[in-house]
Order: sequence, then structure tokens, then C-alpha cells
Amino acid sequence: MRLTIVFCAFSFWNFSQSTPIYLEGETQGTSYHITYYDSSQRDVQGDIEEILADFDYSVSTYNPYSLISRVNRNDTTVKVDAYFITCFNKAKEIWKNTDGAFDPTVYPLVNAWGFGPGKKQHIEQEVIDSILVFVGFEKVELVGNKVVKKDPRLGLDFNAFAQGYSVDVITQFLLSKGIKNFVVEIGGEVYAHGKMENNGCWLVGIEEPTDNQETNNELYLIVELENRALATSGNYRKYIIENGVRYAHHIDPKTGYPAKNNLLSASILATECISSDANATGVLVMGLEKATAFLQTHPELQAYLIYSDENGNYKVYQTPGMKSIIVGR
Repeated sequence: MRLTIVFCAFSFWNFSQSTPIYLEGETQGTSYHITYYDSSQRDVQGDIEEILADFDYSVSTYNPYSLISRVNRNDTTVKVDAYFITCFNKAKEIWKNTDGAFDPTVYPLVNAWGFGPGKKQHIEQEVIDSILVFVGFEKVELVGNKVVKKDPRLGLDFNAFAQGYSVDVITQFLLSKGIKNFVVEIGGEVYAHGKMENNGCWLVGIEEPTDNQETNNELYLIVELENRALATSGNYRKYIIENGVRYAHHIDPKTGYPAKNNLLSASILATECISSDANATGVLVMGLEKATAFLQTHPELQAYLIYSDENGNYKVYQTPGMKSIIVGR
């Protein structure tokens, strides 16, 4: 995965416990933190590292030897694996649900703007227009384990939700080992299962959406999680300033430009982290009005949206299901 951190990080608040096991390391250009309880006190970090390495080999655009990098280079010998297929199919589903606001074929635009592994271009309208010709998820399909493009210049980028999916992959691994009380965080994307040993829910903090590319921000909100995933997408972690204009990294597939609206961060609660992560990106691109309409038709998703009013003050839109898990600010 490319060096893109989810732009609203999460902080864990742990209570005094007996024998919790803590794992941490680096993956996908970011870090992971896992806490779990296991009566056998097994250390599964080696297995997790191996899983994450295989995952990176499948869908990292920053790994030139990965399956997705080879697909983007039009290597016709590539047969994609289960990780890739899951990402592709989920992306197609959310692309349709969000009316194209979420679209992994923005990869050439991501590179052109300097947010990917490719060389940044000098942005002019004619450059954007020339790239938009081959952007659009309707221009690519998966036939068995082969990717078929209508235009060879088309490129795929699953980074907007791959970290969330990797959280799900590790979650399923822990469950397969009989580990039922844990929290997994990769690049700020979180899934919590079961409870802490004191029978309390896992507590997760959502950051204040203040521009900061270096360190963590103050916590804006604390929520409790049990058997659910939470991911946040924001515009304050990764951005560039060009000719005095600030451009965030979320690209609107319809215009080819970074999305411009008053949404600062979108936190999405779902049963799977891949859904939380991808929909958070789509919602942030939509903007507040379209996002609220979208959420009203998708009750399987709960949301906490922070936006700015005309005076630059923080305002919040939250769904009923999100209100029920807030425990503090």
C-alpha cells in the first residue's frame, strides 16, 4: 500500500488489565497496533507479519512487484489473488452505491497531483481533461482472475480502503485462532471485537480535524466499540499547497480535482472495516448535502461528520446509531 495514512487517527484508551498482549509494527507505509486477550498467551505476531506481507504483495501500489502494480503496467500474465478480487468487487459495489464518488480508477489523477508513487505533473485543465478520458470504473472489469481494461492507460488504486480491508483480514485470523477479545488498528482504521477483561467495551478516540501532517491531534470525541469497525477519512493529514492554494488528497472522479467542500472528516461505523474505510472516502468526496442524503438511504452505515460553517466553526452531523456509542469528548 502507498504511504497514505488515514487522515483522522484513532487513539486507544486501555484500562488496567491482567495479561493483555500488545503487538505493534509497520505495514503498508504506516503502523499497526493490536491488543488481545488469550488464555494461552500465544504470540501470533509472526503469523500476522506474514499475512500483512502477502497482503502488501497483492494490492500495494508502492510495491513495484505487487499484483496491482503489474496490472497497472498491463502485464497480461498477472492472475490476481483473493485479496485483489475482494478489493475489486467491494470497490465496484461502493462505486455504484456512491454514484461514482468512490472510484479506484482515480489512480492516474492521484499521481498527477503528487499524492501517489508516480511523478507529479504540472496541473492545468488540459492535463486533467486528458486523464479523465480513461478514469471511470465502468472502463474495467474482472473476468475470473484477470483484469480487463477498456483503455490500457487506466490504473487502479485500492489505497482508499485497503488498510481497512487488512484490518478485516487480521480480524478473521484472530477469530480463527479462537481469540475473541481484541482490537486491531492499522493506519488509524479500527475493528474491536468482544470486550476488555473488565467487561468494558473498547474505547476509541477520534481526532480533532486540525491541519497537522506531523503529529497526532487532540481527541475530539471518544466512542465505544464492540464487534464493529470504525474508519475516518479527513482532509487535514495529507495535502499540498500550490500557489497559495491548499489541495487535499481526496480526488473527485468527476472533476479530476481534489474535492472542495466544507466536510473536514467523516467517521463511518460498519460491521466490516473495508466498508467503513471505503464509504468514509466516498462521503468526504460527496460533501455534506449529498453525504447526508446518502446516509439516510444506507442505514447499515452510521456516521459522525465534522464540517465547518461559514465562520470556520466546527459543526457536526451524526446518525442515531453513532450517538449511541459516544461516551465522551
